[in-house]
Amino acid sequence: MTTVLGSLLIILTLGAIVFYLACLGCTLYFFTQPDRALKSDDPPVSIMVPVCGLDTGAWENWSSLCQQDYPNYEVLFGVVDPKDPAVVVLEKLVATFPARSRLKVGLEPRGINHKDSTLSYLLEEAKNEVIIFVDSDIRVNKDYIRTVTAPLADPEVGMVTCAFVGHNPESLGGAIASYGRCIDFIPSLLLARILDGGLRCAVGATIATRKSTLTDYDGLHLNRIGSDYNIGKRAAAAGYRVELSRYILNSDTGKESLRDVFQRELRWARTIRFNRGAQYYTMIFCYGTIFSLPLLFLPGFHAQGIIICAIAWLIRYLQVLIALLLLNCPKLLRWLWIVPLRDFLSVLVWAMGAFGNSVYWRGRRLRVQGDGIISPWDRRGDEVTG
Repeated sequence: MTTVLGSLLIILTLGAIVFYLACLGCTLYFFTQPDRALKSDDPPVSIMVPVCGLDTGAWENWSSLCQQDYPNYEVLFGVVDPKDPAVVVLEKLVATFPARSRLKVGLEPRGINHKDSTLSYLLEEAKNEVIIFVDSDIRVNKDYIRTVTAPLADPEVGMVTCAFVGHNPESLGGAIASYGRCIDFIPSLLLARILDGGLRCAVGATIATRKSTLTDYDGLHLNRIGSDYNIGKRAAAAGYRVELSRYILNSDTGKESLRDVFQRELRWARTIRFNRGAQYYTMIFCYGTIFSLPLLFLPGFHAQGIIICAIAWLIRYLQVLIALLLLNCPKLLRWLWIVPLRDFLSVLVWAMGAFGNSVYWRGRRLRVQGDGIISPWDRRGDEVTG
């Protein structure tokens, strides 16, 4: 039994070492390629921001969207609950930038996914063909619109999306979240882009597209979890190219707790499982640092364990440092000591994401079914239909 367990751990660790090296290579390749010359005539753009609650740095995030170095654009904010604390701040924002921004409040949900429901209202109000969906906790530079819309000048590009990190977390939970995005999510996304022959998902932090193109891949789905992931998959299936921008967004992670991070990442994990199917389980080869540790204590594997464990951790830290450097996250270096904790949390999230069909999202417990369809969940675990 010990021999079988030890051999299994060695296989998993060696597989993860290959994974770390592949992530390192994909990250280097993506961020060191010369920029493509993209010509755009700066078409009018509509930015849509669904808002629920008042995130840390909300004013700075939202005002950054209203101060773009771009000739013709509008920013539409939408809120479901008229009593949401964000409304007061948004009203002040609209008064400050009346020529750029508009606010819609009391948008009765049209489906279980309140975010996409709000976007559906804003989409009806948008004046322009080129549109950008933006998460409310994102802060951008003045060249944001021009950067993310430029690839749409190519008619074969149906969507542009951006990854995001928290560059300067203020808490352990925030640092854990930032490291997950920087050293795991983005490198894995780049690897999947190579293996799939192109990006087949999108990241909800930013999705730039056209109204007409959105219709071609069946628009917004109001009863689906991970709709951003799914809409990218549908765009690729419709024959469009989904571009990942090298523009890395700044997401203010604030002082979120480890519990908040865990619940969000478990929701993401189950979303990926419902969207990727059996491919989800191949992610077991992504956690070599954790799987290598028991080898140090298994009888008969001590010598091999020391060598394999050392190689796994050295390559992992090399991959981490390359990611932090290329994603321009120097302030995350002071949190290097949390990598073991980050990796332990990642394997725990993956294991729990491998089963179960419930998620927590904005204070609501939801049931997830085939292909990411969601419905409410009552205290007995039964579906609520009314």
